[in-house]
Amino acid sequence: MFMGTYNNSIDAKNRMIVPAKLRNQFKGDQCVITIGMEHCLCIYTREDWDRLCEKFMGIPESDLQARRFVRAVTGNAAEYEFDSQGRIIIPDNLREYAGIKKELVTVGVMTKIEVWAKEVWTSPDNTDKMDPKEWSEALLRYGF
Repeated sequence: MFMGTYNNSIDAKNRMIVPAKLRNQFKGDQCVITIGMEHCLCIYTREDWDRLCEKFMGIPESDLQARRFVRAVTGNAAEYEFDSQGRIIIPDNLREYAGIKKELVTVGVMTKIEVWAKEVWTSPDNTDKMDPKEWSEALLRYGF
């Protein structure tokens, strides 16, 4: 299970180092990177990506929004291998989607790693932050 928040950056060749505590959870050197919600990127282990795709196959193709969602996620996905220093390339289209220039925030979120442009993550407009009232309401809604 991925967890924790790390500050890092990309280099001139658009490579990012996946923090060792997160990278050590991959079986082998393969990962899949794609777009995520709220303009972040998501990195999955090959196994978790395959499980996600199985769920996608259960979505009815007759549903226009479902087709658009699956197309966006899988159409922007790329499979990579970590290099000897634990780096992966962030393709130009994904960097642009996430607004990544240099500084990153990498967040372990259970079955995936989210990669955020630091400017987006720290922005006061970042809707990912929950105030105490929202937090409490979410816990109640989900039975905690």
